[in-house]
This record gives sequence, C-alpha cells and structure tokens, in this order.
Amino acid sequence: MQPLSCNRNEMAEYLSPGVYVEEFDSGFKPMEGVSTSTAGFVGMTEKGSCIGAPTLVTSFMEFKRKFGGYLSEVVYGENGYLPISVEQFFLNGGARAYISRVVAEDAKTATNGNAGPLLISAANPGAWGNKINLKVFRTVKGKTQILEEEDGRCVLKSTAGMVEGDAVCFMENGEEVGFSRIKTISENQVWFETDVAEFVDDSLIPQKTVHICTLRVEARYGEVEEVYENVSLNPISPDFIGKRLSKSELIKVEYTAPENKEYIHPINEIAQTDGAPKKLVIALDGGSDGTVNNVPAGVFIGEDNGPNKRTGIQAFIENSVVSIMAVPGVTDLSVQLSLVNHCERLGSRFAILDIPKDTIRVNEVAEHKSAINSSYAALYHPWLYVYNAGERKNTAIPPSGAMAGIYARNDIVRGVQKAPANENVAGCVGLYCSYNKGEQDILNPLGVNLIRTFPGQGIKVWGARTCADDASWKYINVRRLFIFIEESIKANTSWVVFEPNDEVLWARVGRTISVFLSGLWRSGALAGAAESDAFFVNIGRDTMSDDDIANGRLVCVIGVAPVKPAEFVIFRITQKIDNGSVASE
Repeated sequence: MQPLSCNRNEMAEYLSPGVYVEEFDSGFKPMEGVSTSTAGFVGMTEKGSCIGAPTLVTSFMEFKRKFGGYLSEVVYGENGYLPISVEQFFLNGGARAYISRVVAEDAKTATNGNAGPLLISAANPGAWGNKINLKVFRTVKGKTQILEEEDGRCVLKSTAGMVEGDAVCFMENGEEVGFSRIKTISENQVWFETDVAEFVDDSLIPQKTVHICTLRVEARYGEVEEVYENVSLNPISPDFIGKRLSKSELIKVEYTAPENKEYIHPINEIAQTDGAPKKLVIALDGGSDGTVNNVPAGVFIGEDNGPNKRTGIQAFIENSVVSIMAVPGVTDLSVQLSLVNHCERLGSRFAILDIPKDTIRVNEVAEHKSAINSSYAALYHPWLYVYNAGERKNTAIPPSGAMAGIYARNDIVRGVQKAPANENVAGCVGLYCSYNKGEQDILNPLGVNLIRTFPGQGIKVWGARTCADDASWKYINVRRLFIFIEESIKANTSWVVFEPNDEVLWARVGRTISVFLSGLWRSGALAGAAESDAFFVNIGRDTMSDDDIANGRLVCVIGVAPVKPAEFVIFRITQKIDNGSVASE
C-alpha cells in the first residue's frame, strides 16, 4: 500500500473545525535498478564530433547519419572496425550506444579558404567535408511600409521581426531600389542609417515597401540535409547566422563584419560582388583524414582537457550512463589497459576486449592475456566473419561489438545476473579460426572466452570469465551484478545527503536497500534458500563510530551472495543390470 505522500516534518495548523489530510513517510523509498545495457564505443569514423561528451545513437541508421558508413579495411587497417562493430552491436540486441570518435593527428578540416567576412568549415575534421554541398540564397522577409518620415524619424506600419542593425531592402513594384540599415527602433518608429524619405508610401496598397534582408542556407552531405531560413548577418539578431547554425552537424561558420559595411544585401557582402546574385554555391576543400592506418595509442586513450574538451576514452568521464565499453579492433595493450583502468577507476562499467586477429596459437593468446589482470574486463577470441555491406563480401571483424550487443540482449531478456554465454552470435557466418575442446581447456582457466562452432547449434559464445586472477571475481556476471547493485544504490540514495544522521535515517536507509535486495533475490539474481542467506544490510552504531556520526559519515555495510554460472555440468552415469534392464541416472 503506497502512503498518500511523505512527511514534510512540519507541524500542521488547525485553526478551524474540519477534516485534515496529513502526509506521512512510509519508512523507505522505492529503488529502481540502473540500466546495464548501454554501450560506449571509441574509434575512428568517417565524420562526427571528436571532442567533448560522447554522442548517443539508438540505431545503426542514426549512427550512419551522424558518423558516416563503413570504413575500408585496406585504408584504415585495424583502426577501421568501429562502424561495422556498432552495426553488430545493434544486430545482436543492443539498443543504446554512445560514440566517442577519434581522428588521426594530421587530420584536417575542410573550409572555404580565404572567403572574406564569412569563413565556413566542416563541423569536424576529415575528407568528408570536401563533399559538403553548400548553397546560400538571396531572400527577404517582413514586408511593411513607411507611413511618414520627419527628420529621419520614420513611422512604419509594423516593426515585427526587426532588430537594430538589420540590413533592409526597399522595393518599388517588386524591384529592389535601395538598401539601408536600422539604427534605432522604438515601438513602430525607426531611424535608418541613410535618408529614406523617398520610400515613404502611406497608400492602402503601397507600391514602395520595406523588407528585412535575409539568407537561406542549405547544407547537404549524402542523405543528410539541413535548411536554415531567414538567416541574418546582424550579430545581435536572434537569426544571426552564428546562432542559427550553431547546432549544425555539417558546418560551422565564423562571421567577421567589414569595418565599413556597405548598404547592400548580405549575399553581396558574402560574395564580394556587385549585381544581385540569387544564389551562391560555396565549395569546401582541404579536408583530410590524415594517416589513419598508423595512429598512436594516445589518440585512442585521449586527453582529459576538462569538461566538453575531453577526447577518446577520456571523453566517457562525462558520461554516467554507459555500463559496457569497447574499442573495437584496437588491440594495442596501452589502449586496452587504459580502457580497463578507466572502468576500474569509475567502477560503473565493464570493458570488452579483442585479441589481435592473427594471434591464433594458444601460447600467443595466453601471452596477450597475461598483460591484463582485472575483474572489470573480459577477452574474446577469435574474430568473426560477417557480411560487410560496404565491401559486399564477408569480412573478419573483432568480436567486441557483437559481444556488447549480446551483453545488452542478455541483460534485457534474462538479467545481468545471467552470464552472457551459451548465446548465439547473430549475423556471424563463420570464425577466423576454430579452437577445439583441448585448446579451450588451456585458455578458459586463463580468462580467455572463446567463440566456437557447434554442429547443429550454430556459433556460440562459450566462455564467461573475466580477466581477473582472483577466483572471487572470475565470472563476468558476478562482477557486473555487483556493478549493477552498487550503481543502483548510489543512484537511489542521493536523498540521504544532508538528512539528519540519526536512528530514523538509518532505519529508512536500511529498509530501502533491503527491499531492493529482496527483489533481486526473488528474481533469482542472488543465491540462498532464504533472504538471510542471500544478503545482509547493517547500518547503525555497529557500523559507525561517534567520529563518523560527528563528521556526517553514514556507513552502511552490505553483503550479497551472487549466483554463479554452472560452468561445468557433470553427469554421473551408471549402468545397473537388473532382470535384463539398463538404467541410468
């Protein structure tokens, strides 16, 4: 039964006879588990933001719109697997992914060069910017008329949409006959920078009219199109080109007003030509992807330059949603160890790692694994053959993208307590190499999860181990269950901060966490025949000293018994001959 509401700790005032409804506290606050199925990817793409917080995509189609399509294996080498890995993530059940794009150190951004007052560049580095189709059209808006003029003061029929500093165009019978700019506006009175007495027309159907000079900007790249109407070159206008295009995914603009602005239409100012051009086609060039097949590890590791300026793996410091991370195909140990360190330091996410494609021999695989010892990471091998729509053939790709999708699918369907193993790999048509049981017997205890083909069953993930040497944390689902519990408790107990640190608070916090853990136990996430076997929650004088209480520290000790996977299923078979029958058990 949900209480009517919560206690505000206020004394109600009863000043007259009547019925009063008082709000009270039920003793605990319901907790909701955090998501564990959101992935984070770091890698190279054709285009897209490469500085600041990672970008969310919810489908491969959205990824292609924001970051471009497949990358050539010949050109990019091991650095070009992010797009197809993201595709495999969604194909295998993933629903949400954040992308942190990295670019080569010598990548360049396409621009329109030395183009006068308006510098236009691609939104981010890469050769893609050279293919942007950019057009600027001559437009006007806000048709009105000058009703009277006296000593420069003009009374207009309407000043709607006008801003001081706007360029205006005067027309007579639909033809441009003059230009000026607005100096001052006061209600329906306007002072222009030039003499405009000749454009007064107070007739019912005026022949002479005033219009605000504007631009229409069209930017296209492939199937992505952006159109901006009524754009202004007036820096204080809400329609200023710098403001209107600030959210563009294709281009960036920088406007520098000339020292002595002429009284012309803004399109003439941009084109730096006379006449009355109806349209400008602006070409961008100079964009380059750089040396994409030889990128230092530091580019993927990234730099922590502070909020909105972080790159690579470091960009995910700004993201509190991601719980699975991968740098598909990049098997440099410096990068992998940096990713593992990132996951350990934040404690809220798990790394999925690849092994180099041609590292096939058991001793070579074991050597690669020996450099990684962490319960916050898992290694998978071998690489997967999938259909590459970009190259129209089957291609070997790293398994981390597909595995991230399987993690997400498993979490959604079964729960984070279920090991992401004995699962089919969707879209996989073969393996780069095949391992037998004997080879797995060597690699599995070391913490290398193999993907294997089983006749009649397809291609399955046949391992559920972390990279940890500590036996307590050797299973992926155990570590991820603890991440889930810890993050859920942190996310749902922020209300405790600044509350009085007394017995009432301790009881409420203990009850809140106990109810949450009880729900996990009933769902099968925790082991034990009874709640007391599955978890305990201690909070009070036995967990806090007087010094803790005096200094505002609330200490709650929690223990849980996770369910571990049945990794080795053993059947004992006996034969008993009894009256000619054979029995087994």
